[in-house]
Amino acid sequence: MPSRNRRAKNNPIIETPRAFVLCGGLGTRLRAVLRDRPKSMAPVAGVPFLQILLERIRAQGISEIVLGTGYLAEQIEQHFGSGESLSLTIRYSQESAPAGTGGAVKLAQGLLSNPALILNGDSYVEWNLAPMLELAHTQQADLVMALQPVADVGRYGSVVIADDGRVTQFVEKGVNRGSGLINAGVYLLRKEIIDQLPGNMAISLEKDVFPGLLSRRVYGLVCEGPFIDIGIPEDLARAQTLLA
Repeated sequence: MPSRNRRAKNNPIIETPRAFVLCGGLGTRLRAVLRDRPKSMAPVAGVPFLQILLERIRAQGISEIVLGTGYLAEQIEQHFGSGESLSLTIRYSQESAPAGTGGAVKLAQGLLSNPALILNGDSYVEWNLAPMLELAHTQQADLVMALQPVADVGRYGSVVIADDGRVTQFVEKGVNRGSGLINAGVYLLRKEIIDQLPGNMAISLEKDVFPGLLSRRVYGLVCEGPFIDIGIPEDLARAQTLLA
């Protein structure tokens, strides 16, 4: 698919980005049911969960993907290889020790596009690239993030947005209960933000990086449709039906 090019005032050309999927987590909460493989390789409806995510990315017209691996990384690389079987081009960025989401992104810095499209490898959401790119363009945003409405934000933490979609607050998990918007784990992040991250240390995008960007231009785009985070056994079981 041809690249979608847009030139924002005082911004570089925004092209169809390369996707970076964070799939290096230890998955400690799933050890009772998933001892022998990375969390992102958990079987869901007969295929690895990560494959479902990759197919969603491909459906958005993206053909180049970088997988940020760590724990049991060889299993992921052996299964997906170069990506040819999925009509994708897949490269790998492997961390030697847990680096957090921010550290993994920094390690892969040289492989990322501008803006960088970053996805969590343990959650599924019905995100769409075109409106995210449009919002990044029209608002000259430093960060555009997919948001999901849920019945109870307590497990995830919540995100507060203004009427124009600008993010005004991140609320830590456990602080609030009840319905609201959560960070759904899909981001368009301006490359200069990544360039400024410290290297060789474990950092979290969600806790250490994103809150510090609120004084700049951070926007959220609310998604509709199914959402699942497979981080606990109950939700991994629920995913078998939800994503069948």
